[in-house]
Amino acid sequence: MNRNHRKTLNTVFADPVSGNIEWRKIEALFKAVGCEIIESSGSRITILHKGSKATFHRPHPGKEALRYRVIAARDFLKMIGVTP
Repeated sequence: MNRNHRKTLNTVFADPVSGNIEWRKIEALFKAVGCEIIESSGSRITILHKGSKATFHRPHPGKEALRYRVIAARDFLKMIGVTP
């Protein structure tokens, strides 16, 4: 995990929850911690990590992840044992 991924990780776990994190940075963080991203129909993606699974919808037309997506990403990262 590089410096940019660590910065994103800290932002995802920051309180209050930020609603202006670019979703592509969160996806890059998932990849950096060993997750597999599977494209589904439309804007849906599935994140897999050693048997754990989460489904997200990419934001559109904007590029920022809303707070509920950031919270869901935080919960998934906690579940797979990734914390700052």
